Amino acid sequence: MIVELGHFSLILALGLATSLTLLPAWGVQTRNLTLMNTGNSIAAGLFVFLLVSFISLGYAFSTDDFSVNYVARNSNTALPDHYKLSAVWGAHEGSFLLWTLVLTTWTFAVAMFSQQLTVDMRARVLSILGGLATGFILFLLLTSNPFERSLPVYPAEGADLNPVLQDFGLIVHPPLLYSGYVGFAVPFAFAVATLWSGRLDTAWARWSRPWTNIAWAFLTVGITLGSWWAYYELGWGGWWFWDAVENASFMPWLVGTALIHSLASTEKRGVFRSWTVLLAISAFSLSLLGGFLVRSGVLTSVHAFAQDPERGMYILVFLVIVIGSSLTLYAIRAQGIRGGAGFTWTSREALLLVNNLLLVVATGTVLLGTLYPLAYEAFTGGDKLSVGPPYFAAVFVPVVMVLFIMMAPSPHSRWKNTAEGFKLRRQAVYLLSSMVFVSILSLVFAEFIPVVVLITGIAFWIALNLADDLWGKLKYKRKKIQALVRQPLAYYGMCLGHTGIVVSIIGVCCTVYFSTENDVRMEPGEKLTMGEYEFSFQNMKKVTGPNYMADQGEFLVTAGGRPVITLYPEKRVYSASGSVMTEADMDPGIFRDLYVALGEPIGEQAWAVRIHVKPFVRWIWFGGLLIAMGGILAVVDKRYRSRRLREVTEGVPSEP
Repeated sequence: MIVELGHFSLILALGLATSLTLLPAWGVQTRNLTLMNTGNSIAAGLFVFLLVSFISLGYAFSTDDFSVNYVARNSNTALPDHYKLSAVWGAHEGSFLLWTLVLTTWTFAVAMFSQQLTVDMRARVLSILGGLATGFILFLLLTSNPFERSLPVYPAEGADLNPVLQDFGLIVHPPLLYSGYVGFAVPFAFAVATLWSGRLDTAWARWSRPWTNIAWAFLTVGITLGSWWAYYELGWGGWWFWDAVENASFMPWLVGTALIHSLASTEKRGVFRSWTVLLAISAFSLSLLGGFLVRSGVLTSVHAFAQDPERGMYILVFLVIVIGSSLTLYAIRAQGIRGGAGFTWTSREALLLVNNLLLVVATGTVLLGTLYPLAYEAFTGGDKLSVGPPYFAAVFVPVVMVLFIMMAPSPHSRWKNTAEGFKLRRQAVYLLSSMVFVSILSLVFAEFIPVVVLITGIAFWIALNLADDLWGKLKYKRKKIQALVRQPLAYYGMCLGHTGIVVSIIGVCCTVYFSTENDVRMEPGEKLTMGEYEFSFQNMKKVTGPNYMADQGEFLVTAGGRPVITLYPEKRVYSASGSVMTEADMDPGIFRDLYVALGEPIGEQAWAVRIHVKPFVRWIWFGGLLIAMGGILAVVDKRYRSRRLREVTEGVPSEP
């Protein structure tokens, strides 16, 4: 009965989504305030019915209702309860239900927290979000219904959740990632609503900015958690593989980064107005493209969900309609729009423009590397072409290196004109000092590798400029603590975000160039020395988990004869599916990780063993979290909360 309630709620949600699409839009067309104001209550109802539907599916998992096809394929009675929760979004149908729930949550939030908007603008935004929800719910009901039953005959036991997904990281990673992915629908809706109204002014940028920052922060955390999960769960010790599905989330993040910087220019100075609208459309379009890649069956990946061409065709048609209509509207409305404010080549506007162009070029390189193998396979009749890390190292890395160089002096830039030319003499000193400092560190603690010195030297250069800019705001103040407190949170958000970039750069460089690894054959009693660490294979034993059996190794790690830690990697066999999984064990640290994973058994006692010593790898993810925190700080700046949009569109007043 609960399952039928969930299905019925989904059908009712389709009716509400359609109403949200049509009624506010008709109200704008007829200038009917009553119809325009229906959006708030409809958005609330839409959210409630999707939530009921989602909870109903969760109830089916918790009660082991294997008459539901989706539950039978992705759960069983031995699955631990917390993994039954993540199993709700562990495969295609449930994950897309979560995707749609996230969209309706964003829609409800916009309805509740957009009272400062004019009535007609809010109606337009909600109507666009309602149209997106209508398309997604139709996709669920027509091609991906998670509530389909097998009656009267159904299995007594479920197949099991994919063992790769039986991990804490997959409990939190998809909801956060989707919150970012789908969150870009809000700036998209604001941009299209602005084009629809015919007034491409700065008002939409002021209101879009906090929503964009929140979505971007969620996506940053989601990508960071995904990288962390792949590192410790997949057993290969890597943190990024340029997998096409990884790229599918990375591309909206790159364009979203350009968007949050461009929105600042549009709001503050009224420049780049049409360009900012195009970025808002592009960010969400790339999110839809990512959904197509993951769910169409064109990719084979550990991250991909569906292998059904019918589903892929629906998403492709929906993608073409959404992107095509928005770009057509942009082509019609954005012609002739020019920002009236001027600026010099040393201004903050100029730096942000270069930032935008480099981020878009970087996105283009990732897009080309992702789609070209698919196009090649389609045109050659099935021939495979691999585009992997060497391509991205050769094409993507130089672009972001130039981006980092432009970041360094950016804290000293000012709107319209930077009179002191970024203090060029001081910049030369900072750059030289950074390179010398990094060179000394490399010679003392590792080895001199020119590319590492160059990249980490630029990172330290960025950090020096951030510190210098902050000190410049305090050095003439008597009460420095008070001066620190009085700085706007958006400023600290910028500092924190750029600091996160510095930390991640250092982590990436040290991990890529100074990591050591060995794939060896070992028997109990054998030892392997890697640098200062000695890994001693003690023994093997059988262990039993809640739904698996495992061979567990014991490795004693010592340094200088002193014990460091004992690691227990496992090779698991899941009873329901028979799947074999590697469960690595590691000793995490601020400056290095020790990582051991079991491969396949070789003979009676020997095993293939993979051992890594990975310096500074945690800095990659810590930097990602700092970047996301910077976005959140910018959102909670009180200046956003104190602003009120006074622009009136088409003569319709804002509500009191």
